[in-house]
Amino acid sequence: MNLVPNKLLVSAGVAIALLTTSGVAFCDTVSDNLIEARQETQIWTTYALSPYLRANDLKVSVEDGRATLKGEVAEEVNRDLAKQIALGVGGITSVDNQIVVKQDYTPPAPTGGRGFGDLIDDATISTTIKSKLLWSLYTDATAINVDANFGKVILNGTADTAAAKALAGRIAMNTRGVHAVDNRLVVSPAVASKTTTVASKSDISDSWITTKVKSTLIYSSNVDAGQITVSTEGGVVKLIGKLDSGAQRALAIELAENIRGVKRVDATNLKL
Repeated sequence: MNLVPNKLLVSAGVAIALLTTSGVAFCDTVSDNLIEARQETQIWTTYALSPYLRANDLKVSVEDGRATLKGEVAEEVNRDLAKQIALGVGGITSVDNQIVVKQDYTPPAPTGGRGFGDLIDDATISTTIKSKLLWSLYTDATAINVDANFGKVILNGTADTAAAKALAGRIAMNTRGVHAVDNRLVVSPAVASKTTTVASKSDISDSWITTKVKSTLIYSSNVDAGQITVSTEGGVVKLIGKLDSGAQRALAIELAENIRGVKRVDATNLKL
């Protein structure tokens, strides 16, 4: 009398076991696909951010930790760069680099507006300039709007003096990635001078000054910041190092002098 129910129970148990096993396999497959999609996206995003690879139409696919790269570049060094970027992504154990080097290769012309990498570059430029204006003793970043488009910067807003306007333009022009500056700042004496509204120089720490001077030099396209050591004591900034030209030395001193809190710049040991 119990034979049929027992068979039903066994059959049901087998069915449940099969469904459970299939479900686990399905989840594992979905998980693997998600990981591979993330890896592909990470590699592609890094390519898009690289000024050496973004213009190339490169294709990326990942399967079981192996990345396959396809496309064309003009130089072997770019082909190797693409491989090293892929190998740097977590979980990638090998790379099948099928990218072809063609010396006469011309990257496809961009279609539409700015690409992902261009947008990131321009956003970085705008933020960098805004930060440098904020750190400066003679400019008021809150009164200046910075817009970058393919490395061309437009400054809109007000400056309290012609000298402040000119300085803002120089700060923008000396920023990495900037090709041109359209300085549309309007000189408005009615705007309160930043020199009268900022905290007393003695209220700004030496460590803050040193950090901002270093950052300003690093962000400058016309100064080799790697050759300069910066230290601050009592608001006096010391620049030590060796530069290639008098123009670089003069610019480094000017950039340091323009940082809020700086009382004096000692460039005695900044040699040529």
